[in-house]
Amino acid sequence: MSNPVISHQPGAGTYGTNVQTGEWSSGLCSCGGDILVCALGCFCPIALGCYAANKYGENACLACIPGGLTAMRTHMRLTYGIQGTICNDALMTCFCGLFETCRMAREIRIRNGDV
Repeated sequence: MSNPVISHQPGAGTYGTNVQTGEWSSGLCSCGGDILVCALGCFCPIALGCYAANKYGENACLACIPGGLTAMRTHMRLTYGIQGTICNDALMTCFCGLFETCRMAREIRIRNGDV
């Protein structure tokens, strides 16, 4: 009985299945590109965070937990192959929270083909 020959070693694992571009699909202030996300972000940002978490496959309550959006942004960056750091994720969600939540929701909609 012979042992199978391994001809291909597994490479470094990737988190996502989408094309990795290294950048977000839209800018931080590009709210006009998706009116639904823009309107929801302006009138009820908590609902937008819950919507984004749910569309991303997480529990909708993640948006209501301190640090939840930071964790989701970090995971999203790793999944989609977007450059950045955890420190940057924390700063963006803390100081640009509404705009960043809109951008994450747009990114999810773009990657899922909803836009």
